[in-house]
Amino acid sequence: MFEKLHEAYHFIFEDELLKEIEKSGQIKHFKAGELIIDFGDTLRSMPLLLGGAIKILREDKDGDELLLYFLERGDTCAMTLSCCLGTTKSEIRAIAEKDTSLIMIPIQKMEEWTSKYKSWRNFVFESYHTRLTEMLDTIDTFAFLNMDGRIMKYLRDKAKINQNEMVNSTHQQIAYDLHTSRVVVSRILKKLEIDAKIRLYRNQIEVLDL
Repeated sequence: MFEKLHEAYHFIFEDELLKEIEKSGQIKHFKAGELIIDFGDTLRSMPLLLGGAIKILREDKDGDELLLYFLERGDTCAMTLSCCLGTTKSEIRAIAEKDTSLIMIPIQKMEEWTSKYKSWRNFVFESYHTRLTEMLDTIDTFAFLNMDGRIMKYLRDKAKINQNEMVNSTHQQIAYDLHTSRVVVSRILKKLEIDAKIRLYRNQIEVLDL
């Protein structure tokens, strides 16, 4: 499994740091749909993705969830970084979008490597920047796109993250991720099919307009 670490991160980290990650990290595997991090968890390590994909969700004061962004191989989660470094409880839920492999880095190593390795420091800062940009994109989606646009963006993002134009999502799951009703989702999906942007199947949606 450590060969996947080198495949995903050799262009980011120097060999010495990769060896330290191998020595200190703990590899974990999650099946699609499996919970990785939940709201309120105390985080003592941060994940580096070796393969698969993760969706990151946020909860509002009423207990409803909103999809923030997806993580792919070579990524980490800025929200997790913040919780680890600030020793606060998790404010996000992370769920495996598909079968996923992670290597978990202990908090004390994160702090040590920040001062020891420039590549690690740059990786952390760039991760913050990337995730902030994605969260701003989520805000823009809410502010400026109608529900048709939000659903289409959601489907394109899912197709991209899974590298497959066939999206395995039910209407209810889409409604849950986008904080809306299944009836609204079903109506809009039918309209998008009529507009030749998607093709509907049972529990699957083919994205034609990528």
